[in-house]
Amino acid sequence: MADGVLTGNESTVRWNVIDDVAPLARATERPYVAVPDDAITRYQADGVVLLPNLFSDWVDPLAAGLDRILRSPDEYAFPCESTTGDEPGRFFDTYCNWQRVPEWLTFIMSSAAASIAAQLMSSNAAQFFHEHAFTKEAGTAKATPWHHDLPYYCVDGRQTVSLYVALDPTPVETAVRFLRGSHRDEHTYRPRRFKDGSEYQSDSTFDSVPEIDGQSEQVFATALVPGDCLAFDFRTLHGTTAAPIEHRRRAFSTRWLGDDVTYVERTGATSPPLDDLGVSDGDRMPEHLFPTLWSSPTRSERTC
Repeated sequence: MADGVLTGNESTVRWNVIDDVAPLARATERPYVAVPDDAITRYQADGVVLLPNLFSDWVDPLAAGLDRILRSPDEYAFPCESTTGDEPGRFFDTYCNWQRVPEWLTFIMSSAAASIAAQLMSSNAAQFFHEHAFTKEAGTAKATPWHHDLPYYCVDGRQTVSLYVALDPTPVETAVRFLRGSHRDEHTYRPRRFKDGSEYQSDSTFDSVPEIDGQSEQVFATALVPGDCLAFDFRTLHGTTAAPIEHRRRAFSTRWLGDDVTYVERTGATSPPLDDLGVSDGDRMPEHLFPTLWSSPTRSERTC
């Protein structure tokens, strides 16, 4: 914490309160929901796809968990305030609280998210990584800088997906924008701070995020209603404009790892700063902390 401001990469509490989550994963069941073939094709080609109304039944519990954190952020892991004292509104995000928020734990362990993630990644399995929740309150006029998520993380691989669930109506002007196809450009871009857009100290081989405005024909953005899901690859560049938020915009994301994703030692800090995992470069992420929540069954074993 710097000057009394929550910075996000400094944890206020221990993020994992369950020493071994694998038994819970084995004891719970998750439904299979088929993703349309054309949606999987668009995801693989563009690095982003809209899945309308996918999680409408989960909006209220997911929002209730986030609102609890907003009231007492220092009681949860990795809270971050990205608006400064002289900026209007509030831009808040937090991650790795899924074991502390019952509604989020229930969603992760019992929703169809895992089966959906596996299909989008064209992966036999979906391993849960972490969640990330966001709020921009009314009056906020702060852009989320263009970035992609992979270099923030201590993992590497091609089979990845984030499932971003809208919790409030979001007009296209203030929605997250994505650069279609950027997950396939073979570049890794330096992580950037949400507070001021500056770059983290990171691997010297990483590039700076390129100018996006000249590629506007490749930018994808859409209005959202609560329950809509944006699925996007960890390598897909995304961000927002600084258009003022007229009504609060909350969202809840879960991050998923596929068959080819393994642990990697990054130069500099990662976000989340997950240390002492007991693994080495090239190892699978440990199941007691990051459970595999979907493995492809036969059709007769699927439940709807």
